[in-house]
Amino acid sequence: MDLETALLKEHSKKQCDIITRYIGSDKKKFAALMAIFFKGEYRVTQRAAWPMSYCVRNHPKLIEPYFERLLKMLDKKGTHDSVGRNILRLLQDVEIPKRFHGQVMNSCFEFISSADKPVAFKAFSLTILGQLVKEYPDIKQELRLIIQERWDYETAAFHSRARKLLKNL
Repeated sequence: MDLETALLKEHSKKQCDIITRYIGSDKKKFAALMAIFFKGEYRVTQRAAWPMSYCVRNHPKLIEPYFERLLKMLDKKGTHDSVGRNILRLLQDVEIPKRFHGQVMNSCFEFISSADKPVAFKAFSLTILGQLVKEYPDIKQELRLIIQERWDYETAAFHSRARKLLKNL
């Protein structure tokens, strides 16, 4: 399968599933997808993000060699929201290497504090911070404070994740 052609063929759940099944747990096929993802062409990167997140949900170890570049992409200005959303989605399901914890926490705190970020960024960020708080209990107070400050301005999805997180704190 020519992955780039498949990605450009159509943007649908069906096509995402076809690509995800094709890649499976194959590191070489996943590397080909990541090469397309990092290539930087707007539409192809955007479309590669969705199957990337599903491949990693199914096979979390696949993402290990790409963490540094992935996190740079997450914080890159001008990147389509779907790219960031899919990066955050997969970060919920993997063990984040310790050396990236600070960077991930900073990004997630920035996302939940922002009035401009999409709700999915905030919901996924709350989940990620909820996992990291176990290892870094010092962030509990800041997390509670931001949730309280943003509460009146946020959506039901934010409220749902925030309630679950606060209950576990």
